Amino acid sequence: MKRFLTSAVVMLSVLSVSGAYAADVIEKSVVGNPELKSINVISFAPEGVLLIGDGAAAQIVAIETEDTSPAKALPKKLPTIQKLIAGHIGAKADGIEILDLAVNPASGRAYIAIRKQDDKSYIIVTVDGSGEVREFELDNVKYARVQLSAGKVKVSRITDVAWGDDRVIAAGRSNETFSSKIFSIDAPLEHEAKGNSFSAETYHVSHGKWETKAPMSVVIPFKENGKTYVVGAYSCTPIVKYPIDSLKPGAQVKGESVLELGSGNTAIDMFIYTKDGKPYVLANTFRFHHARKPFGPSPYWTVKFEQGILAEDANVNEKALRRLKGYEPATERVAMVEAYHGVRQMDKLGDSNALVMREGSDGLSLEVLVLP
Repeated sequence: MKRFLTSAVVMLSVLSVSGAYAADVIEKSVVGNPELKSINVISFAPEGVLLIGDGAAAQIVAIETEDTSPAKALPKKLPTIQKLIAGHIGAKADGIEILDLAVNPASGRAYIAIRKQDDKSYIIVTVDGSGEVREFELDNVKYARVQLSAGKVKVSRITDVAWGDDRVIAAGRSNETFSSKIFSIDAPLEHEAKGNSFSAETYHVSHGKWETKAPMSVVIPFKENGKTYVVGAYSCTPIVKYPIDSLKPGAQVKGESVLELGSGNTAIDMFIYTKDGKPYVLANTFRFHHARKPFGPSPYWTVKFEQGILAEDANVNEKALRRLKGYEPATERVAMVEAYHGVRQMDKLGDSNALVMREGSDGLSLEVLVLP
């Protein structure tokens, strides 16, 4: 997926596939400023195309960054990254909110999206291997905008966006009764096109019931036997897959919960990788029950599980595999990754590493960690 070539930048998160060209992602675009109203999430499509989820405007914006040349490699650790970014834009460290982190696989750069607390403005910056921070300017970029709302259906927030070979996948919340939405946008993208939406119904394993309101916090496209699925994670924390190839726009789709990571958590980032010839999924989470029942030294903890669990079609929903049985691990196919404790944001960096933003005694650091 992503080859460790380079450095780091600042914005929001996504999944990418190599071997494509920008023209395969965007067919019709315009030049100018996309006039973003918000940045909820970011990620990358092939050839340096940045995907931005703008929930306030109910849109996905795809930007050709032209960042396709290998950048200087990021050091193993860049400390006090929040202070470094804030200083560049004339703010204090506690005067910015870091929203998301994404690695551009075409260059190896990492993008971080931030919001200034004083004026609530959104900024994208880049950080290279020497620690130099640069703002990613939006005044004169080539971009395509895709609307995610239609008629009375209004999107209030986009929770994740990802590239999936021949389409863009996004998740979000709407104003409908079935408020959890999946969006599928066929590629190549055309400026001012509209994405197809589906209402998602999910069996929450730890809750013991079907639910429709909570949006997926993270999504990844997944191919199985020639079919396309969306794999997502929710709070409290079922891992669910949805078939989307044969769905009609506006359809309601029931997911199959294949794994329960444990009540009291929200997934933040998730991606597939291979280790010693075997595919795994890595997901970092925030534990909102940390004070009452911690899973480690930090409310931010990371888990890996075998990709084969996603192919399960019998033991699903009420019978889904659970990470825990009481207070003890229930299976060897799912494991907490202690080396990733404190990771708040992450994205895949090449075949062997992840770029992470991690909490420590000196604040947030930008680090390169070996994939577990």
